[in-house]
Amino acid sequence: MLAITLPDGSVRQFDGPVTGTTIAASIGPGLAKAALAMEVDGLARDLSQVIDADAAVRFITRRDPEALGMIRHDVAHVLAEAVQALYPGTQVTIGPAIENGFYYDFARNEPFTPADFPAIEAKMREIIARNEPFVREEWPRHEAIAFFRERGERYKAELIQDLPAGVPISIYRQGEWLDLCRGPHMRGTGDVGSAFKLTRVAGAYWRGDHRNAMLSRIYGTAWRDQKELDAYQLQVEEAEKRDHRKIGLHTGLFHLQDEAVGSVFWHPKGWKLYRTVEDYMRRRLDASGYAEVKTPQLVDRRLWEASGHWEKYREHMFLARVEDEAEHERVMALKPMNCPCHVQIFNQGIRSYRDLPMRMAEFGACHRYEPSGALHGIMRVRAFTQDDAHIFCTEAQIADETVAFVDLLSSIYRDLGFDSFVVKFSDRPASRAGSDAVWDQAEGALKEACAAARVGYEMNPGEGAFYGPKLEFVLRDAIGRDWQCGTLQVDFVLPERLDALYTAEDGSRRRPVMLHRAILGSFERFLGILIEQYAGRFPLWLAPVPVVVATITEEAAAYALEVVAALRAAGIAANADVRNEKINRKVVDHIEQRIPVLAVIGKREAEERKLVLRRLPGREQETLPLAEAIALLAAEATPPDLRRPA
Repeated sequence: MLAITLPDGSVRQFDGPVTGTTIAASIGPGLAKAALAMEVDGLARDLSQVIDADAAVRFITRRDPEALGMIRHDVAHVLAEAVQALYPGTQVTIGPAIENGFYYDFARNEPFTPADFPAIEAKMREIIARNEPFVREEWPRHEAIAFFRERGERYKAELIQDLPAGVPISIYRQGEWLDLCRGPHMRGTGDVGSAFKLTRVAGAYWRGDHRNAMLSRIYGTAWRDQKELDAYQLQVEEAEKRDHRKIGLHTGLFHLQDEAVGSVFWHPKGWKLYRTVEDYMRRRLDASGYAEVKTPQLVDRRLWEASGHWEKYREHMFLARVEDEAEHERVMALKPMNCPCHVQIFNQGIRSYRDLPMRMAEFGACHRYEPSGALHGIMRVRAFTQDDAHIFCTEAQIADETVAFVDLLSSIYRDLGFDSFVVKFSDRPASRAGSDAVWDQAEGALKEACAAARVGYEMNPGEGAFYGPKLEFVLRDAIGRDWQCGTLQVDFVLPERLDALYTAEDGSRRRPVMLHRAILGSFERFLGILIEQYAGRFPLWLAPVPVVVATITEEAAAYALEVVAALRAAGIAANADVRNEKINRKVVDHIEQRIPVLAVIGKREAEERKLVLRRLPGREQETLPLAEAIALLAAEATPPDLRRPA
């Protein structure tokens, strides 16, 4: 007898090997209709797969989180079939599911364009309507290679040839069309549904190597139903309106140019925003017991070799080769991160257990080589500043330091306008430094710290740093997008590699634990997120120009300049607009420039020494005496940490 254990703990017995389809039908017609795939002992499988040993089985329906990835996987297959039906001679390569959708890379002499999408989408809907079953077959390797070569599919043949020996060559059919795929799939093409849309095309090198052929990549998005697709498209439209690159250029915050690829030219207003955030962060760190340091930009490769970063990050480092006084060539690297340099400061002199925890912070300028195709405005750059810090502590202090860090991070995110975040626990990667025993110790300590800080988390398997596990703090912005910003990493490895020691209470020499932590991550990236969070319309305390004093008549110009002087004396960065323009024109101009408050004055306001405050882009306004208006605006322009009682 075969025992199948279901999620509710019940067990169903079968006389012999059984498919998921049969199990679902035995439970009831509702499940038989709803089940798209199954999970067997924790692994996703086709419903048609035969189970020949006792197993725990869970069925995946359209409402389950896993269904979304399967829909996107299957619709990529449908896209590939449609393209080959419409454009004979096109070769298929790879087509994975990705965040929010899918893509497929095609080898074709003439690249695809969005003008091809209507015909391709129509053919896809035909294939889906036929509801061809997905049928899995295993082929001998040599037969599969020969089959695809005979069809002119050299990319598929190459993929099969490069698969490790012993890996089954699985082929999935959907009617007459087939593709190399390890699966799993849903029952048939009809399970894809109609909630999909092709979105854009791009060029992509075969296997990501610029020395290889350029392929034509078609991107699409797919969802469980039309409601989800509509919500996503609205989010995309809103994201386009909030694009930090457009807002930054239009409002004069920054610009980018080819002479400094991956670096930001900050204009006066953008640098004002940058400094406001930096000053706020510095106050928060000072109040939390961090000591700020500054470490070199160029560091000899020997330190990076000792730390292990040379082996892991060499391809992302910018190097400088110099001749020293002894005529020996030295290889220096622009630092891609700050941690090895902070250990050098810790290692100066003799450290005692009384010095711990030592919280060392730096707004460290870092450089990492990113391929030009991966750069994105100021959110992904080559030159950036990290709000980096490292806490040197004992193992017993990890929990308390984690609690304090999470409290600080939560408060900062709230002040900056983000009310919620989720935490992901990234454990040991396949390629890592340190023994399994050290990783067991580090992961155990971090999980205990999470419990102490009352931090719930979801697992992110294999995504830890090479030296230790980490927590990733993921923000959700105003339009529902997620951004991974803060991190906390527990590191037992680097202190050993760089010989960091302190004197314990019993006089013995011991190694500290090193907590790597960041809250914003990259200043540049976080400011890009902030711009999109607020659509460039910042609260007064963040706005580069929080108030503009605009005149209705020329007679009010002198009073306008007096008001600006009074606002600036109160710490508010105000400007005057005394142009000979109609007030409606001025309102439109300042709405476009994302000015938060327009202080409007005419002849009457000048005579009565009042201000009409209008919150842009709205129409609401209030008239206040000058002193009262300045007090109100000064309170709003005060950073949140300075408003709170000491």
